[in-house]
Amino acid sequence: MKDVPATRRYEATIGGHPAGFSVYMRTPDIIAFVHTEVEGRYEGHGVGSALARTALDEARAQGLRVVAICPFFAGWIERHPEYQELCFEPSSRVSD
Repeated sequence: MKDVPATRRYEATIGGHPAGFSVYMRTPDIIAFVHTEVEGRYEGHGVGSALARTALDEARAQGLRVVAICPFFAGWIERHPEYQELCFEPSSRVSD
């Protein structure tokens, strides 16, 4: 698994072959995961989970808040409470 900033995605390879990727958007404080795909022949082999874990561990290390637009990332975070504190919580302002 590796971050490829030029394409704004995390990429997974197995045996030198593309296995999957997660696309993100990033600001200095927030990373939003918008889409994840795993190649059909690698589905069910933990590629998506490895992408999520790698990306979220790096977000934590860099002090980023996470927005899980991608349904896969949202579900993965929901099933792994140790990552829920990374989720961005917007604050709203009430105007007079």
